[in-house]
Amino acid sequence: MTAAELFSYQFFYRALAAAALASISCGIIGTYIVSRRMVFMSGGISHASFGGIGMAYYFGFDPIIGAAAFAVACSAGIDLVSRRASMRVDSLIGVIWSFGMAVGIIFVYITPGYAPDLMSYLFGSILTVTDLHLLLMVAVSLAVVIIFSLFFREILFIAFDEEFSLTRRLPVRAINYLVLGLTALVIVLCIRVAGIILVISLLTIPQAAASIFTGEFRKIIALSVIIGLFSSVSGLLISAILDVPSGAAIIFTSVLVFAVLRTVKFLWTRASLRRELGA
Repeated sequence: MTAAELFSYQFFYRALAAAALASISCGIIGTYIVSRRMVFMSGGISHASFGGIGMAYYFGFDPIIGAAAFAVACSAGIDLVSRRASMRVDSLIGVIWSFGMAVGIIFVYITPGYAPDLMSYLFGSILTVTDLHLLLMVAVSLAVVIIFSLFFREILFIAFDEEFSLTRRLPVRAINYLVLGLTALVIVLCIRVAGIILVISLLTIPQAAASIFTGEFRKIIALSVIIGLFSSVSGLLISAILDVPSGAAIIFTSVLVFAVLRTVKFLWTRASLRRELGA
C-alpha cells in the first residue's frame, strides 16, 4: 500500500489523530514521569491493566474501560500502600504487575466461546482506533493540558523536590493522586497506539531525546510532544506501507530519532570544542 492510497481511507485519519493525541498526552505526562523517576511504576501500571482487559472480556464490556478502571485502581493502590506499609516500591510494583497479568490471563481463559485476539492490546494496532476511543483520547488529553496549565508551578516543584513542596504546604498528596490517575488513563488509552508491552516507550524515549538539548521542564515537554508526533506519524506510515505492527514501527522510529539527535548533539559539541581550542 502506498502513502497516497493510505490518505484515501477514513481509518487512517483516525490513526493520525490518535498519534497526535498520544504525542500530546505522553509528551506532558512522560516528562513528569521521567523527572520523578517513575518509569518502572508506569511499566507496572501498563502491564497490570491487562487484568482489566481480561475481566472486561469475561463480563462483556469494553476492554478499554476495564483496563482504565484497573489501571487507576492499581496506581492509587501502589501510592497508598507504599506510603503506609514498610515495603519497597519496586517490589510492590512487581507484585501488582504480576497480579494484573495473571488476572487478565485467567479471565481470558475462562471466558466462554473463542478466545479473543489480544495481539492488538499487547503490541498495538493504531489503525483499528474507533471514534469512541478517539473521543476518550481527546477528553484525557484536554484534561492533561488543563491540569498541567493550572497547576504547572506545583507540579514542577513536586517533580523535582517533593520534600521542599511539603515545606511550602503545597497539596502534594492530592496532586500526586491526580497525576497518577491521569498517567494511568494516558497509558491505557495509548495501548492501541503502541501496545501494553511498548507503551512505556512513548513516555520515555521522546523525553530522553528532548533532554539532550535542554534541561528546562517546560521546554522538555514541548520538544517531547514534537519528537513524539514526528516519530508516531513516521512510524504509522512505515507500519502501513510495510505491513508491520504499528506499535513496533512507532517505537523503532522513536529510537532512531533519539540516536540521530544524540549523534547530532555529539558532533555539534565536538565541533564547538574544536573551534574554541582553535581560537
